[in-house]
Amino acid sequence: MSVELTILLLNAVIIFIAYLSVYPKLAGKHLKKVALYDFLASGLAILIVGSKYWGTGGEFAFLFMELNWFWFTLLSYSVMEIPVALWYFGGLKKDK
Repeated sequence: MSVELTILLLNAVIIFIAYLSVYPKLAGKHLKKVALYDFLASGLAILIVGSKYWGTGGEFAFLFMELNWFWFTLLSYSVMEIPVALWYFGGLKKDK
């Protein structure tokens, strides 16, 4: 399995656990709480990837760019999170 795929799978696991379990229980409909917990969740992804690739100088392919581990993790996490966040907040609007 490629390094990029491993990071993408880690991001996916963190995002789905956060949006399907943690955020509904701890943040509910409060946007500021979701934002705080999301900051922590994305920080967890960066911490895990950084513990393995910090200082290695590795390059990771992201679309048509080569990025270091930090930017690859952050950008891929953000791109993967957008549809899940839209789904989550769209679901909250129906409850009102």
